[in-house]
Amino acid sequence: MKISASIYSNKNKSLATLVRELDDFHVDFLHIDCNDDLAVFEDIAAIKKISQTPIDLHIISSEPEKYYEKLLDIPVEYVTFQHENLKSNLQLPLCLKSKVGIAITTDTPLAVLENYKGIMDFVLFMTTTPGQSGGMFNKENFKKIRDFKNLFPDKKIHVDGGVNDEVSFVLRSMGVYSIVSGSYLVNSDIGDALHNLRTDNIKSHISISDFMMTNDELPILSIHTSEFIDALQSIEKYNLGFTMMVNDAGKLEGIISNADVRKGLIKHIGKLDEITVKDIINYHPIKVNKDITISEMLSFIKNLKMPILYLPVVDSSDLLVGALTFNNLIKGE
Repeated sequence: MKISASIYSNKNKSLATLVRELDDFHVDFLHIDCNDDLAVFEDIAAIKKISQTPIDLHIISSEPEKYYEKLLDIPVEYVTFQHENLKSNLQLPLCLKSKVGIAITTDTPLAVLENYKGIMDFVLFMTTTPGQSGGMFNKENFKKIRDFKNLFPDKKIHVDGGVNDEVSFVLRSMGVYSIVSGSYLVNSDIGDALHNLRTDNIKSHISISDFMMTNDELPILSIHTSEFIDALQSIEKYNLGFTMMVNDAGKLEGIISNADVRKGLIKHIGKLDEITVKDIINYHPIKVNKDITISEMLSFIKNLKMPILYLPVVDSSDLLVGALTFNNLIKGE
């Protein structure tokens, strides 16, 4: 996952000093918030004289057209326009070289992005109040990010607001492409902060129920009524590599993974027409309780003897309430 440093979040260092320090630690992007001020391009020009780090420009304006000439004269690698400030559809210059993003706040529905999908390379989720530094990450955005991935699977996701080490871990596990870090990164020891944003050595207060996939997003079958073909179709439909089996009360009874299907086929290779769903169920899956924190979950995983790609999540009564998947985290690492 890329780290974009919000350079205006630090008021104590000169722009040149801060940029050089961020470059020394190989930050991925330099994030610049533009609150309807063309003078921001003076800073961009100055940065380009001392740094080759890509510029990540966020324009908050009701008149985006007045920035087009500047964007052509002083190109940036990424430019984002804040949807809530726009009065009409964007009419971008055809020769614009920047990757284009649309920023939305937590309260804005994803449906508005349909109007931009032809020009949008990525979305920027504003997870605190836009333009304000040091706010708390709004956990509602975890679900919103998952929904966006389903609606726009070919678009990248950027996140800005309240991203610290534990939020960064969750976002990495969700396949987020880039995060903007302001106060947490540029107002502390930059080297330590970058390390924390990129690793899983964290002390967490976020419980896994805050960001897990919920039952309505997951492949779940009845252990009493499902057949072998149902299990195969469920795994194929959801493309997660597994399906979970519950009883009539919703209690987790087992899981069927791709590996379980393979083992079942090998075991019954001479009589495939007789194989049933119960022949491929793992009746003792590894699972976790919904109330544990990220750090507790990581400690649990590290003590396992085998690598895992997903974890069913249950409540205190062993009722299935969700699941965690780690495919995106593994890809990112």
